[in-house]
Amino acid sequence: MNLEQKDIEFQKNLAKYLPKEFVNYTWTLLKESAVKFRIVAPRKTKLGDFRAPIAEKTKPQITINGNLNPYAFLITTLHEVAHLNTYNRYKRSVKPHGQEWKYEFQQLLKPLISEEAFPTNLKRCLINSIKKTKASSCSDIDLSRELRKFDPSKTTIPLESIPIGEDFKLNNKSFKKGKLRRTRYLCTELHSGRAYLIHSLAEVNSL
Repeated sequence: MNLEQKDIEFQKNLAKYLPKEFVNYTWTLLKESAVKFRIVAPRKTKLGDFRAPIAEKTKPQITINGNLNPYAFLITTLHEVAHLNTYNRYKRSVKPHGQEWKYEFQQLLKPLISEEAFPTNLKRCLINSIKKTKASSCSDIDLSRELRKFDPSKTTIPLESIPIGEDFKLNNKSFKKGKLRRTRYLCTELHSGRAYLIHSLAEVNSL
């Protein structure tokens, strides 16, 4: 397969995961960056990841969870491209989510906001994120909540939807929901009585 054919296949593969309006935008960013881009199996602790080259002998790498809805996939990819751009400019001399990274992420988000076809409520959340960019879409509650609206139908519900005092199940353990502490609820595991702080948008099963 020659280089042109590889580019076509790469773009076709991206189209399976992204909103159609942003396939070319994302493909161009990744192609010009010469980064190794991989779509991987879902990970519980992160949606995406950037890895700098080792001793400058390997390509930088970006990995994105393959189970994300198109808009979550897009924004997570731009998050990691911002890490790549920051590394290319400053190497390891700045903080991972410092002002330099925030600037790069903000610049990558701007074309989304100017696109008329982009969902209005999601656009509003992105504008707020640009004003005060969080370290990730998951740490921005409004943005994360809006992104989840594009997930396919599922049997779980976000913890914030369950009344305080109700029981629920998460990771094969049963809990009682307690009071909100910033972005997490103080919950009690029914079997052990131990207290856990669980994110308000954690997907749980009501008992």
